[in-house]
This record gives sequence, structure tokens and C-alpha cells, in this order.
Amino acid sequence: MESVIALEKRLRTAWSSRTASTWTEKNPARGQCSVTSLVVQDLLGGSILKTRVGLQWHFYNSVGGRRLDLTASQFKEAIVYDDLPGSRDEALSDTSIEQYEALRSGLELPTWATWRCPLPTHCGH
Repeated sequence: MESVIALEKRLRTAWSSRTASTWTEKNPARGQCSVTSLVVQDLLGGSILKTRVGLQWHFYNSVGGRRLDLTASQFKEAIVYDDLPGSRDEALSDTSIEQYEALRSGLELPTWATWRCPLPTHCGH
């Protein structure tokens, strides 16, 4: 299994305007939380958590009982985490299949169509 540090470096390289419409070179993590939480769960397991940041939900992961937020750097202020249970449905509703596939492709992972479906409702199950 890949280390979290190595995964974080790979994510920073893979994030782009294809993976989140609000991405910028100066703030590469901006808008990447939903799509990243889905891919991190694919790779490391665990669960998806959420916290309100302003008026928006911020998605991240819990792996092995520990909070893992690889997109926290998008915010200027420290996050006050609520660690509310989230779901793949909720995270996917904040991104798109195309952005999910773009991030998986940027990480040189199979896309969901050839690997596994992100949500059974999107794959005819």
C-alpha cells in the first residue's frame, strides 16, 4: 500500500481543472475535496467524513480510525472538524463522474468503468 505522503504528492500532481472546476495553480487543492475523498477511499478504504466550512460541505476521509484530509490546504483558516458521517453519494453529488475519472487517470489508476463503479446506481446495479 502506498504511503499517505506519497499519495499526497501524487494527488498534487494529478489535480487540475479537469478534476475540479475551481482548481488554480496557486491553490491546487481548491475544490478537490469531494473527488479526492472518493479516490482516497478507493485506495485506502475507510469512510468519508464531512464538515461544514462556510456554507459548503467539505469532504475528507477516516482511515484506520484517523482523520485524513489531503485537501485541507485549500483553506486559509484552520478547519474546525465535525467529523460527520458522509457517503460516496454525497461526495459524488459535489463532483462528477468525469472529474472522478480524470483524477483516477491522473494517478494512473483504471477509471471506474474498468475498475469498479463509484456508486451502484450509476452502473445499472
